[in-house]
Amino acid sequence: MAATLNIALKNDLLDGIDGVFNSGTLDIRTGSAPGAGNAATGTVLASITLPADAFNPASGGTKTKNGTWQELSANATGTAGYFRMTSADTLRVLEGTVTITGGGGDMQIDNTSIATGQQVTVTSFTLTSGN
Repeated sequence: MAATLNIALKNDLLDGIDGVFNSGTLDIRTGSAPGAGNAATGTVLASITLPADAFNPASGGTKTKNGTWQELSANATGTAGYFRMTSADTLRVLEGTVTITGGGGDMQIDNTSIATGQQVTVTSFTLTSGN
């Protein structure tokens, strides 16, 4: 039997990322995610400094974004493939899928076809605990 966690513990574990990624960096990149333990790949299309209070409290084993996550002027042109979130001290990394709003990705943005200078807005971010 695999280990399982109750909702209260899942929420506690998810809430532990608050201090890790608050004021960190969120890069939206082209291509496929290489894995959080590997060097980033692809072109950085947009780079967002996360708010000092970037996340809502976990609820039901799910963590969501708090506030506005937005890049006012995209760095490059391309199609968003994945996101890489890095802690302010750059030691911790979280990666996931990016889709258009309503597309079901871990992170959803207003437009996955990004042009240099375009505003990019994260419309949804959801992190769900396993088990």
